[in-house]
Amino acid sequence: MGGIVSVALAEPEVVRLSPLERLQALCDEGSLHVIRSEVRSPVMGEKARSGDGVVGGSGLVDGRPVFCYAQDASYVGGSLGEAHANTIVRVLELAGRARAPVVGFVASGGARMQEGMAALGGYAQIFHRTVQLSEKVPQISIITGLSAGGGAYAPALTDWIVMTEGSSMFLTGPSVVREALGEDVTAAELGGQRVHERNGVCHFVTPTVRDAAHLARDLLGYLPSHRDERPPLAVPRACNGRDPGVYVPSQARRVYDIRDVVRCVVDGGEMLEIAAGWARNLVTGLARIDGRTVGVIANQPRYLGGVLTAASSHKGARFVSKCNAYGIPLVVLVDTPGYMPGTRQEGAGVIHFGATLVHAFAEATVPRFTVILRKAFGGAFITMNSKELGADYVFAWPQAEMGVMGAKPAVGIIHRRALAAADDPEVVRDQLASDYADQHLCPQVAAGDGHVDELIASSDTRARLVWALRSFKGAG
Repeated sequence: MGGIVSVALAEPEVVRLSPLERLQALCDEGSLHVIRSEVRSPVMGEKARSGDGVVGGSGLVDGRPVFCYAQDASYVGGSLGEAHANTIVRVLELAGRARAPVVGFVASGGARMQEGMAALGGYAQIFHRTVQLSEKVPQISIITGLSAGGGAYAPALTDWIVMTEGSSMFLTGPSVVREALGEDVTAAELGGQRVHERNGVCHFVTPTVRDAAHLARDLLGYLPSHRDERPPLAVPRACNGRDPGVYVPSQARRVYDIRDVVRCVVDGGEMLEIAAGWARNLVTGLARIDGRTVGVIANQPRYLGGVLTAASSHKGARFVSKCNAYGIPLVVLVDTPGYMPGTRQEGAGVIHFGATLVHAFAEATVPRFTVILRKAFGGAFITMNSKELGADYVFAWPQAEMGVMGAKPAVGIIHRRALAAADDPEVVRDQLASDYADQHLCPQVAAGDGHVDELIASSDTRARLVWALRSFKGAG
């Protein structure tokens, strides 16, 4: 019912940059060279603007080559015909040969119905080329208007999606939904940026197209041009100089924002957070430590206490895999009580998605460093880049606890008969829990058994991560 095909759709009025201006906003000043700008449409029988609805080009971003294209929604709704597809395919082919990133500005009503099978074949070629480049060169899609059918599928095959405010993407448009299901829904309700920033389809949202172009430049600054090249080095910058431990409450159940800890260990206190609106109990982002790009993945106690869920495991696995593909070392900050229990999570496939996160960490070959801040229990201790899962270094703060589960739940199972027979079970439980924690959960025990490489003061976290990265200077 639509799928690849949809009707022609217009861009929101707020988008005022022409396709050529979008490419110029992305590229270094004066570096853009247009590859295709005007061809004749075999169906329309006239000279088409913007390469039959698209402009292709090559240029530089911070002096490094990039290939790019921008669809023109003012020409037949940006719908894709054979000539239109040929321009995009040509850009992708050149990017593959040059081993350079691709950035696409997408606004398309889907396959052009006037061209029938030729339009569908054009999308198939784009899908094929995009997948062939997958995790070989960075690919970024910027959604600048309404993108339907293949105009939604194609970006979903790329590494990162940026949506501008007011943009939408969906497989079948509101009119088709209304006709097929009787559901009256707007484009924003069906596939606006608020929908997709929460379901993981899009990774970033920006107010304008120009902001999106600048964000793409920032993102490319963290990434290598291709998978066999190392990420670019930057001049090292100091962090904010604060002890990250001041942000972490000693009480296991008190919440805080893990991003405050991140700011204390990364250069300039800056991180480009990825998919911030999706599965907020896990934070993922790109930052630099000692001038070197790192991928940060951290439990977020501010949401759901930092538990792992099906969605956060999926989010984490995707991020770890991208970092591994592009040679980006991983810094893992751990503070989690475990996996979320219950029928809802089991029904959501937490077993499957939890396993994908385990798989992503286990197969990663980039340097991986873990810091356990406050607690790490059960399967989540393993999943969050444990020593036995292949972490290169595991550090823990002195107050951290780690084990199968927390002390009170553990003694409630182990000593359930003694507690049932006790005159004052709460007093007995507290004493048993204290003894259990000393024997099984304290970091000194984990360090003594080799599960943790080193106990470090919270104030030394950045220094130890800098040392760890330098010790792997020739790896990754």
